[in-house]
Amino acid sequence: MKRKAFFFLLLATVIWGTSFPVQKLIIGDVSPMNYIAFRFAIAAVLSYIFWGKGNWKYGSILGIILSLGYLTQTVGLKYTTASKNGFFTSLYVVLVPVVSWVLEREKLHINQAVGLAMAGIGSYLLSGGVRGVNFGDFLSLLCALSFAFHVVLITIFSKKVKEEDLLTPQFTITSALNAVFGIGTGWRLSGGAIMSALYNAVLSTVFGIWAQVKYQKHIGSNTTAIIFVGEPIFAALFSWMILHETLSPIQLLGAMLMVGAIIISGVKSL
Repeated sequence: MKRKAFFFLLLATVIWGTSFPVQKLIIGDVSPMNYIAFRFAIAAVLSYIFWGKGNWKYGSILGIILSLGYLTQTVGLKYTTASKNGFFTSLYVVLVPVVSWVLEREKLHINQAVGLAMAGIGSYLLSGGVRGVNFGDFLSLLCALSFAFHVVLITIFSKKVKEEDLLTPQFTITSALNAVFGIGTGWRLSGGAIMSALYNAVLSTVFGIWAQVKYQKHIGSNTTAIIFVGEPIFAALFSWMILHETLSPIQLLGAMLMVGAIIISGVKSL
């Protein structure tokens, strides 16, 4: 089971990495809110077919948090590169211990504190320094914080209800809230946007989150965190392949520090 869990989580990580350039290709031509609404409407329908209506008490809370995460991530893509967006988003792995302390009073391990410091330096370098920071980078960091809350709340809520019961409600709420945010922005979706939404709904959202809630418990959070290090790596790789994006030597150093921070934060002891 551990090998199967490792395989499915790694596959989900690869898919999440591809989502950044796939969305970047079309995000300048559509409303980010309406794109997210359409994507998660598809995911909600599929989730309902597979797992039913779920638990709305906890699923709605997760939906609000998830909606803020995807909104800031997708809008952020309009103002920064897909590779930087992917790296900043990956910081949620490092921020999870902080959110865990806030919500559950779980103390930080020394390696997690070191990871946070490395991540801060890495973020600074990746953004190109103070002059290089833009609005998209800021939104991407807010996205990471939202996803960190989302991960911790899933841990808390999954102790109360079945993990699958948390999927349909949060997908539905995410779609509905973004539809509201997108009022007045136009619902014109190009063929490319529809294909992108279908790709991300089926693979990144339904399959990816299902794989996480189903298999993460079999290998533990530390191993899972290390697997998820691959997300920004794959985001940068596919952004280079698809969008021909490159990073400067300083940005590469920052990215390496962020990857190192995520690895360190996923290990209990130095």
